Amino acid sequence: MMLQTIPVVDLQDFRSDSPQRQQDFVLAIGAALEDIGFFAVVNHGVDSALIQSAYHVAQTFFELPEAVKRQYEDPQLNGQRGFTSFGREHAKDHPVPDLKEFWHVGRESHLPNLSPAEVAEFQLVMSELYAQLETCAASLLEACALYLGESRTLLRDLTINGDTILRVIHYPPVSIEAHPASLRSAPHEDINLITLLCEATAEGLELLQRDGTWRPIHAVEGQIIVDSGDMLQQLTNGLLKSTTHRVTNPDSDRTRRFSMPYFVHPRPEADLTPLLNCVTQTGGQATFPPITAGAYLQQRLQEIGLKGKG
Repeated sequence: MMLQTIPVVDLQDFRSDSPQRQQDFVLAIGAALEDIGFFAVVNHGVDSALIQSAYHVAQTFFELPEAVKRQYEDPQLNGQRGFTSFGREHAKDHPVPDLKEFWHVGRESHLPNLSPAEVAEFQLVMSELYAQLETCAASLLEACALYLGESRTLLRDLTINGDTILRVIHYPPVSIEAHPASLRSAPHEDINLITLLCEATAEGLELLQRDGTWRPIHAVEGQIIVDSGDMLQQLTNGLLKSTTHRVTNPDSDRTRRFSMPYFVHPRPEADLTPLLNCVTQTGGQATFPPITAGAYLQQRLQEIGLKGKG
């Protein structure tokens, strides 16, 4: 089995009856998010067979003709549901689009999900995966809150009825005509609180280390990769890091890649003003301005090309 390059934790430690195992888990993930902003989790409770089923239905969809896929792309949704075509999204401050296409599944209470009629099991499989990832994320957020010295439910409660999104990504083989500066996913930080990344079907994910070099993060069977996003960095006044990462292009021009990140968002009205406890731990001065999660998200959607300015 390939060894992972980031800390690996076992979620069953946090869910156990042992206070020591729970505390060790809390300290491990907190230290990882303070240091590099990433860790991997095993025994996470997300069914591995379900993950594989999700990749199967995703591949079936993305292999449909372009004209069929575009029937599920609604510009009015700003990329928040259904299909987003190849080359539409770019990283913040990066002028060249990413080499990917994707599909978004979200909470039905916010926007109705689209369902591709051509892939009968698609919506059922993705909805179940969304639900299982939500349960896993709730536990991880509880552990994060305890690490910060806050009430166990503080972060978890922020996500109730939030804009959490499951993104199903297809990175096609890289064309020889692709722009020299284009990457499958250019260097960026995630917008949200935390991201849960189901094991991808190929390598390519890397995080930027403080010395300016890139560390590969392996796609290991049975592991979910977790990273902290800009909203959590803001809320913790920079205590927990939102780390730059990218997906590199493969050596072979025939290699494709699928991945499924689950972006955990607070509800739009949630206050992201830095927590006083975290301000105290980071020097006593708030370095991030007050803002709501909704305003933060809309600003970033414009910056990455999914929402027009206006």
